[in-house]
Parts: sequence; C-alpha cells; structure tokens
Amino acid sequence: MKKEAMTKAYMQENREAILARYNAPHTKSNRPAILTKKQRKVLGVGKDLGKASVDNVRVAPRKVEIVLDTIRGKEVNEAKAILLYTKKIAAPYISKLLESAIANAVNNNGMNPDNLFVAECYTGQGMVFKRFMPAGKGSARPILKRTSNITVVVKERV
Repeated sequence: MKKEAMTKAYMQENREAILARYNAPHTKSNRPAILTKKQRKVLGVGKDLGKASVDNVRVAPRKVEIVLDTIRGKEVNEAKAILLYTKKIAAPYISKLLESAIANAVNNNGMNPDNLFVAECYTGQGMVFKRFMPAGKGSARPILKRTSNITVVVKERV
C-alpha cells in the first residue's frame, strides 16, 4: 500500500474525502494515521465548536455532575438562565465556564451566538487534598477534599 503525501493543496482539494475517512467507524487494526496539528488546521477540524475548561475547582465532581446534567443539550440562553437560578455550589463556576466557551466560539471561530447549544459538558476528578481529623484513642482519620476538572463544549445548531 502506497502512502500518499498530504500536502496543503492535496488536503484542500480532497477535504471531504479525508474527513469522511477519519470520521468513519474503524477497528483497531485498520485505524487511519493520526492527523498532525498542521493538517487539522488546514482541514478545519475543531472549527465547528467552542470549548472551555477549568481545572481543580474546589467542588466535588459528583456535585458538579448534578448541575451539568441540567444544562446538557440545551440552548445557551436557556442554559444561562438555568444556571442563574440553580442553588448549587457549582453553578457559578459552570456559568462562568459557559460564558467562556461561548466567547471562544464567537471570537475564534466566527459562530452565531444565537444558534449555539451545549453539545458536551463533563467533569473529571482533579487533585485531592488530603487532611486528617483527630479520632478516638489518639488516632487520626483522613478527610479527602476533592476537586473537579470541568469542560464545556458548545456547537452551532444547523
């Protein structure tokens, strides 16, 4: 099998075929080669979304997930309204993150803010601060202060 050179002109001419090949389902044995950063830029991969993330927010991931479930799949204006009236500790952090994702989509990718919706939002565990509390008979019990890594992705509805 001959390996074809992926020049800029070639990628611009065959953009749709290349993207179809990379987006098609594949098994582990026939996986296409990973695109480089320069190739992704020429093909415009990632230009259809706005993404924002924050690390080590001092709220447990299970508490953040409750708020993220309420805004997933909603229009951005509706999601902002939901977050404004949600009485959870994670709501202000997610609201600020949503504003950042919207700004990234509008300023970096030229999207219309009226057509945006929350495509993905997820959380993961960040650093865990370990503290100790005195317990009976001179012993100590651990206290785990969990943090969250939160990501919000907005896309344009077509």
